[in-house]
Amino acid sequence: ASLLSAALLALLAAAQSSAPHDYVLVYREYMSLAERRAARVLIADFSPGVVLEFQPRASDELPFPSDFDVVSVTAPLLEDAIAHLSRHPRVRAVHANRKFTRRLQESVPNHDTSDCDGRRQTKWSWENETDTRAWTASRRKLLRALPQESITDSLEAEELWRLGFSGQGVRVGIFDTGLRENHPHFRNVASRTDWTGEGSVDDTVGHGTFVAGVVASSSQCLGFAPDAELHVFRVFTSQQTSYTSWFLDALNYAIFIHIDVINLSIGGPDFLDEPFVDKVNELTASRVILVSAIGNDGPLFGTLNNPADMNNVLGVGGITPEAHMAAFSSRGMTLWELPAGMGRFKPDVVTYSTNIRGSHFHHGCRSLSGTSVASPVVAGVVSLLASVVPLEDRSRLINPASVKQVLIESAKRLPDASTIFEQGQGRIDLIEAANLLMGYAPRASIVPPSLDTTDCPYMGPYCTQPLHYGSQPLIANMTILNGMGALGWVAKPAWYPDPGVASLIDVGFEYSAVLWPWAGHLVVRVSARASAVSFSGTVQGVVVLNVTSPPLADSEELQSSTIIFRVVITIAPRPPREFRILWDQRHSLSYPSGFFPRDALRDVVDPLDWHGDHPYTNFRTTLAALRAAGYYVDILGESYTCFDAREYGTLLIVDPEDYFFQEEIDKLRSDVDELGLSVVVFADWYSRAIMARLKFFDDNTHNWWYPETGGANIIALNELLATWGIMLAEGAFSGNYALGNRQAAYLSGSSIRKAPVGAAVISALLTDDDRPNSRSELTPIIAMLKSGAGRVVVHGDSGCLDDASRLTASGRCDWMLDMLLSFARSGEIPTALLQVANQLQEPLALSALPQPEPAPESTLHLYSRVLFNRTHTRPLPGCQRTVWARPLVVGDDVLALLDAHERGRNVTQTVMHASVTTIAEGGVSSSALVLLALFALLSVAAIYIHLRRQSW
Repeated sequence: ASLLSAALLALLAAAQSSAPHDYVLVYREYMSLAERRAARVLIADFSPGVVLEFQPRASDELPFPSDFDVVSVTAPLLEDAIAHLSRHPRVRAVHANRKFTRRLQESVPNHDTSDCDGRRQTKWSWENETDTRAWTASRRKLLRALPQESITDSLEAEELWRLGFSGQGVRVGIFDTGLRENHPHFRNVASRTDWTGEGSVDDTVGHGTFVAGVVASSSQCLGFAPDAELHVFRVFTSQQTSYTSWFLDALNYAIFIHIDVINLSIGGPDFLDEPFVDKVNELTASRVILVSAIGNDGPLFGTLNNPADMNNVLGVGGITPEAHMAAFSSRGMTLWELPAGMGRFKPDVVTYSTNIRGSHFHHGCRSLSGTSVASPVVAGVVSLLASVVPLEDRSRLINPASVKQVLIESAKRLPDASTIFEQGQGRIDLIEAANLLMGYAPRASIVPPSLDTTDCPYMGPYCTQPLHYGSQPLIANMTILNGMGALGWVAKPAWYPDPGVASLIDVGFEYSAVLWPWAGHLVVRVSARASAVSFSGTVQGVVVLNVTSPPLADSEELQSSTIIFRVVITIAPRPPREFRILWDQRHSLSYPSGFFPRDALRDVVDPLDWHGDHPYTNFRTTLAALRAAGYYVDILGESYTCFDAREYGTLLIVDPEDYFFQEEIDKLRSDVDELGLSVVVFADWYSRAIMARLKFFDDNTHNWWYPETGGANIIALNELLATWGIMLAEGAFSGNYALGNRQAAYLSGSSIRKAPVGAAVISALLTDDDRPNSRSELTPIIAMLKSGAGRVVVHGDSGCLDDASRLTASGRCDWMLDMLLSFARSGEIPTALLQVANQLQEPLALSALPQPEPAPESTLHLYSRVLFNRTHTRPLPGCQRTVWARPLVVGDDVLALLDAHERGRNVTQTVMHASVTTIAEGGVSSSALVLLALFALLSVAAIYIHLRRQSW
């Protein structure tokens, strides 16, 4: 019980009085209440033996159609009943009506203790400067309060107010805890609606009032758009609880009353809440600009919150008054694309987020900190910017893509060493954004605006290791923004390498052929050719792609825009094989697909493993240490059958949750024994008893939720290691161990149960958390073995490498990894390990330690990429085969055109459609390119002169 988090204990207690099994039943179309009542009868007849009780909702009283119902389902076999309902011809999907809870932080612990019954969980903002210091202690620097002027002064909103712009005609939706009637700070509250069923629209928490004040207060602590038309949506109860269905209803209403901007200061890791994600897409497709907090789960990477991690949402991070990254602000990358791909670059922008003044829910002002404060700052900026555009032009110029374009293109890089996964495109600049918006013409663009691995540290970790022949391709997941319309089409990208380097690299693309809504992806893959085996330097070129959108209302011609961006790649000579490491990402599984528990059991704060287990996220420190030590680390997102073992010295397997195909096991044995590959494994705990104690009743799925595996899948690892006679035991061992003057934490790991003759085994004095109150015992934790031409190393715990464990430098085991890699590289055990190692003269077989067995409650096959069901595996998937783009060598002309685009911030991208299309097809003359470049420069000059004449 001591291993259970406070959040899980609360869930178990709440389960005794859990709500009915409510589901969101999504229809294939919008229907009036009368039409839905008729559909309910048909659906009930379609489901004999199932009791369906359709729940009344606040939206039933409104004269608007809806595309869903909330239904309570009672059936002997609930899962079968839900699956049957989903097959009705009028039903698109059936999902749990998820509950999410917020806690307004009046003081700041190091990390949140949000309840697990709400998948969409992030910390609210919090009060007072003292609390903020707890988050920034690692910076060794106290934050000072913002200057006495308000946040609007800091961003120079008064410059636009003096010109008569203050949010006029902009409808802003505040989705939060409500707002009391006749609050003295607001002069244009158009509506207040309650979606919780509590019958009140007043704010008893204070968060909603504060957020509304940052956006639109007209008194004392001023908001950015005091004349905006404010619409308050109370979607959280006085206990800060909400449901997916409340948000769906409120978002539908926002669409029907033509809200322009919505602030959503909530979020969480569950990007698989399909009804919510689908509704966000529909909302933005209706031209609503959604601004959302990126999350307060920093400084750990891989902590982005949904919906801020979506392409069509403006995701906002937080900075300090000195324009440094706020420690609490969540970091990228996105995790949707793992393990085969690479996450997108997020957040989009950052702004001030500490000690921001806003409206108190009774009267006067208060100060709060957090990204849920940064979000309304940007929502207020967006509302103010929208009012700069004449009312008759807003429907053409203001949309989710165009607003994001002007904000990110006007943003300023932070002065610190924060990367693109921390600061996004930089700190917002209100006045510069207004300048860009004045000259804006609908167009497409790319984020980031270039792929440059020489731009360090901003492009880290991309910039921390050069590409070389034989390495895995560099993969960058870029975002296409389409300011011309919610719908767009992308033509095949073209690749123009710099003259003389076309033979050194291959470039390939994977992209959204259809952009919807407002955005899509462009994955760029770059691989070094054999001709670059001894090359040292940079290779560059440009990518050109054309985007089209449907015609405007007064035209019959398709809109067209050309995106041009630079690719700069650093290449190094091929390093020695023994210094090349391949990191296995393929076999990692994490929340939100299923209940995958955290690796460090004694961490009672966050019970879920939701950070991606990726070298770019929660193993980022380990990646940096390896590269600093001279290793070249590639990331494998495919099965073991897809890499050439002759290119690598070591395969590094860290904290795997999935199984292995038999073909992978067979190949790895051959790779080690015959080709000289070394395998280094960092495992984790596995205990059926602890897994059973970690179960909880999930209010979202209305089922008991069991962990799908332990910290790692020890059963799968044992299948992989069996060929070398090594087995890990069931258990969860913890303690600290030392070698000389070095120490490391063994947080929650497994033990070596079997090892063959000739293996070197290292033990440490540890306790077994599977047996409460047990005494410390000497426990085998490391096994090192030579096998044929290669080596095999097993370490029982990966928590000491995991940034999510929040260990200090003295508790991390990067030094141990370095020693084990030294053995893997040379076959010689480092002296410090040799002094404590036991060279086995007979096999190790610790029968007292239990052999791991599958947990009967586990449904890992539902999330596994290997298992088809509990007894059968899936077919082995094929390997990624990239179709490389044909290099179109046109020389410096294209680079000159790129420079013109960069200087002009792409303001001329939508002109000269015929010539631009010719460029994308690769059939353009040098003279035409020069003319295009001159036209771009003249257009930029004209717009510059126009802007200089404006009073700002």
